[in-house]
Amino acid sequence: MASIVRNDNELKRILNSPAKNTSDDHAMAPPLSTNVPRPSTSQVSNPQATMSPMAPPPPKNENIEPILQNVVSTVSLGCELHLMKINTRTRNSEYNPGRFTGLVMRIRNPRATALIFRSGKIVCTGARSEDDSFLASRKFARIIQKLGFPVQFLNFKIQNMVATCDLKFPIKLESLNHMHGQFSTYEPELYPGLIYRMVAPRVVLLIFVNGKVVLTGAKNRTELRDALTNIHPILKSFRKQ
Repeated sequence: MASIVRNDNELKRILNSPAKNTSDDHAMAPPLSTNVPRPSTSQVSNPQATMSPMAPPPPKNENIEPILQNVVSTVSLGCELHLMKINTRTRNSEYNPGRFTGLVMRIRNPRATALIFRSGKIVCTGARSEDDSFLASRKFARIIQKLGFPVQFLNFKIQNMVATCDLKFPIKLESLNHMHGQFSTYEPELYPGLIYRMVAPRVVLLIFVNGKVVLTGAKNRTELRDALTNIHPILKSFRKQ
């Protein structure tokens, strides 16, 4: 019984003694709050959910537009001209009847060249559009009118349009000439391009092995587009691989 009483007294003394405050006790203390932020289950399970899908690029449009390079037009001034007089009184003209029967006159805005003949006919070339060709012809007529000639502006007409395009793929000209010999001429020793004469519209195409095409003989833009639309699938079938 004495040992039991002693043990009870020892237990009471331990329980009644003040607790010790140490830095180690605070270091090992659990956190006051257990609300620790956690990543959402959707982000963990599917990290690609927030990524926007990339759509494939649209297919390239094969409608190739011809680029105008030269417009040739004619107009009549309705009177006979003295070409030597025009040459001596203008600075932007050249006249050498021994080499060419017409007078050559140039202007810068719009950039164009006129071939002026004694009959009063003018051939305007070098313009890049129909409007520029018309404006240039009017300016040439005005220059001659200021020299004292009774000029009229009659029968203006577009005679030829030259355009170019790049198909951006090489072409087998030998095979094209073999299959379309009734429309084409190809003599690489004389000229590097194949000459293709289209029936409808009546346009002549100069086709080169690197895929560049020159169209000439058209009277308007519609004929240029139609010619290029007709020849494009043919040239694509002779594409070099």
